[in-house]
Amino acid sequence: MPDETLRILVTSTIAFFAGITGFIIYFIVLYRNRQLRNKQEQEQLQSAFRQELLKAQIEMQEQTLLYISREIHDNITQVLSFVKLTLSMAASNTEDQKQLKINESRDLVSQAINDLRDLSKSLSFEHITRLGLVKTIEIETNRLNKSGIIKMHLSTDGDIYPLGEQRELVLYRIFQEALNNTIKHSGAKHFKIGLHYYPELFNLTLEDDGKGFSVNLLDNISGAGLKNMENRASLIGAVAAINSSTGTGCSIKVSLNPLEERLYTDGYHPNRFS
Repeated sequence: MPDETLRILVTSTIAFFAGITGFIIYFIVLYRNRQLRNKQEQEQLQSAFRQELLKAQIEMQEQTLLYISREIHDNITQVLSFVKLTLSMAASNTEDQKQLKINESRDLVSQAINDLRDLSKSLSFEHITRLGLVKTIEIETNRLNKSGIIKMHLSTDGDIYPLGEQRELVLYRIFQEALNNTIKHSGAKHFKIGLHYYPELFNLTLEDDGKGFSVNLLDNISGAGLKNMENRASLIGAVAAINSSTGTGCSIKVSLNPLEERLYTDGYHPNRFS
């Protein structure tokens, strides 16, 4: 009888420790699988972010090249053509008139060189890294005001601080896409940009006085550009709010906590259209 009791006790003890060991092994395997899954998800997030960043860089360069081609055709080509015409007519003028036309032509050529130099700085997205978001938008604002396409107004508020190269690139692309939509579709005469810097909050506001649109159209293909802004804002942890109605223009507000580093590429972000 004591031997039977001892056997039962030993068997129970072995079974207990086997169960504990099995549970520990199961827990370790479960924890390891969860770690691997989290790592894969993080890699997917990083990959999606890099792809979207590269897409934003390419689109920004395409938009810049389109602007440059228009600027070369409408401005620089005309200036150089005028210089050519002026110099060809100078042969029949007096010496004083020749010198006057040469001086005028020299000034025009100098202007064309400066314009080309400014345009060359826009060929690469790296100028955002070098100049920063505010200065880059300021340069674009001055160019468009000079072109007469639309009246631009830029304002800043608070102490300016860097948001990081990737964030500023995405924010600039949102600005560029909003501006492009305004010029192409809204019929607006004015476009306002606000850059608001607070210790724990950054706001980018974009407003136009165009014809506006119904937010119900955002589900259609015509709202794809606005959806892109929302998705890009989410990639850098920002919230994009787009407000518009027919006849009231459009306003876009992108809010970002500069201290937060989270990425929202799973689609479940707090962005909203209203």
